[in-house]
Amino acid sequence: MEYLNKVLGVKVACEDVDFKHLPNFIATRYRLQMVSMNEQKMIFLYPKTELEQIEVLKKHIARIQKNNNLPVVLVLKELSHRQKEYLIREKIPFIVDGRQIYLPFMAVYLQERCSAEKMPREEILPSVQMLLLHFIYGGAQELSASQAAKDLELTPTSISRASRQLEEMGLLHIKKVGVQRIMRSEDSPKILFQKAGDKLLNPIKRTVYIQKEFVRTDLPESGYSALAEYSMLNAPNVRCYAAERISQWKDVMTNSLQNSQVQVAVDMWRYNPRKLSMRNTVDELSLALALREDADERVEDAVEEMLNGLWRKIDGYRN
Repeated sequence: MEYLNKVLGVKVACEDVDFKHLPNFIATRYRLQMVSMNEQKMIFLYPKTELEQIEVLKKHIARIQKNNNLPVVLVLKELSHRQKEYLIREKIPFIVDGRQIYLPFMAVYLQERCSAEKMPREEILPSVQMLLLHFIYGGAQELSASQAAKDLELTPTSISRASRQLEEMGLLHIKKVGVQRIMRSEDSPKILFQKAGDKLLNPIKRTVYIQKEFVRTDLPESGYSALAEYSMLNAPNVRCYAAERISQWKDVMTNSLQNSQVQVAVDMWRYNPRKLSMRNTVDELSLALALREDADERVEDAVEEMLNGLWRKIDGYRN
């Protein structure tokens, strides 16, 4: 990279290396390149999509280092102040071409400016997230506000407000046909979900534990229990369910698991988990959001398996 030569005065050489034995969730998210800098070898990591959350990113880098035992350097086009602070705090090396260099393993930190605007993260409302996920499940094809209100059993006012926020976030476009407001997008369902990225919330607010006998039969499965239904992951010993409210168990619930033989877990959701799923499990996209910071590689592989199946199913609807 000319920037490194110019600023550090070091010779940078790239090598053609076939990075084998990397899991698919790494290969689909990043491009890897072997680089030598003054004979110090390292791996440049180019994200193909938006930068992952810091805990997920750390897992991905650790997985790459496990295979190669070399420093891994993120190479980015832009970086916000908050992202920079997180990366430096975790001592994750990065380069923003033409602007910043942070290579702690070489005792290098140079900064000119951050390129991304200092914009506070806009907190997405549960109704907004529901609408976006419902739109994605429909193949990201045109959807009227009135139909969305009917599908999700929300008021026209709530849908209008939610669609407006999605438009302001650059995720959807709204066109008017007479009195109808039509939501549309040029992105595929998968790209739209990736674009929403960390704007989307973990749907789970809290998890409690109750005795099995108090669980209603109509509660959908959540957590690892649901993931086991969507993938090859083994079902957990403690079943997990989802509910929008947990007040009905206030006299019998505990905040931690006390007896795995008689208790089950109940996740309290930010929105009705039944609205986006037609089966006895929570929906795939919400489940992926709930598990996206899980540190277990088996879980990450299972989530990827689940999502790949979902995208194929949605693409079938679109064709």
